[in-house]
Amino acid sequence: MNRQGFSRSTGWLKLIAMSSPRIDIISIGTLARNRLWNESEDVRSAHATTTLVRSTKLTILIDPGLPAPALAARLFERTGLTPGDVDVIFLTNFRPARRGGLALFPEAKILIHSVEQEAAIARLTQWIDESPQGDEDHALFRKELRLLKSLDVADDKLADGVDLFPLFGQTPGTCGLLVSAPTTSTLITGDAVPTREHFLAGQVLPDAFNIKAAQESMAEAYEIADLIVPGYDNIFQNPRSVGV
Repeated sequence: MNRQGFSRSTGWLKLIAMSSPRIDIISIGTLARNRLWNESEDVRSAHATTTLVRSTKLTILIDPGLPAPALAARLFERTGLTPGDVDVIFLTNFRPARRGGLALFPEAKILIHSVEQEAAIARLTQWIDESPQGDEDHALFRKELRLLKSLDVADDKLADGVDLFPLFGQTPGTCGLLVSAPTTSTLITGDAVPTREHFLAGQVLPDAFNIKAAQESMAEAYEIADLIVPGYDNIFQNPRSVGV
């Protein structure tokens, strides 16, 4: 290729890069126990994989799972950004492993799928009603409910090329994000795909709210995405995208 041809091709690649959302893995999560490793009890502190998506207008952090100090350090190490640079937090579900560092982002708008919010409100309300008022759990449930009600419901589209992708089953309203580029699609799955090993084995987590729906959501992930960001593992290429 001559110099002029090389210049044209690199210009085209730069144009694609500028118009497509950028994805960075900030922190790789881990399960408290992995049954595929024959672990029958919790052996580590669970925290979700945290992903940063940057569009032309918004910086979106998905599932801030680590405690605040660790997450702030990882965010700066991986991107040079600080918590104040994050515009939006998106929670794929309301489980604690997805929001350990939430307090780090007091200025960010925090989003969740409406089905997940409604189901979690109903569950917490029931637990509050069933627990004695002076009990520690009662106070904790009330605190969780206040946080949950403070979250905003996510629109179907968060930014250009960044769309909600419902993956119900692991929790009532687990929802991923589909990040589209001209040549690839990346699905950030939350608990719907726990790890690469789970995906290859076709295994969902055993504590799923609805096992059948969770299995169907994993099958949807296989059909739609070229790249997958699982809930507790690093990003990986979908075997389907290479004909497997």
